[in-house]
Amino acid sequence: MIVNRLIPFGRFTAINLFGLIFVRRGKTFTATDLHHEHIHTRQMLEMLVLPFYIWYCIEWFLRLLKTRHLMRAYLAISFEREAYEHESEEDYLHQRRPYAWMKYLKS
Repeated sequence: MIVNRLIPFGRFTAINLFGLIFVRRGKTFTATDLHHEHIHTRQMLEMLVLPFYIWYCIEWFLRLLKTRHLMRAYLAISFEREAYEHESEEDYLHQRRPYAWMKYLKS
């Protein structure tokens, strides 16, 4: 975990870039937040990292076209939906099936 004053931008607390978690200095980062980011790391690894980011950006853009709202589009991304739904489940990563995020593609 890298605490800094630049990344992430905007009102976000943390961002997971290639398995490195950047936390904005002065923001509260909880165990739940860490688990959320660990779910993203698992998603990245199963997609071999670069395709994860390509898919993430394409899905965000398509959902933005549909919702016309930046935050709603972000929250509708399948990777985010999985992570938010299971971030409080400590044992989730132990029982999670590969590509579990795919069930969140339908909206």
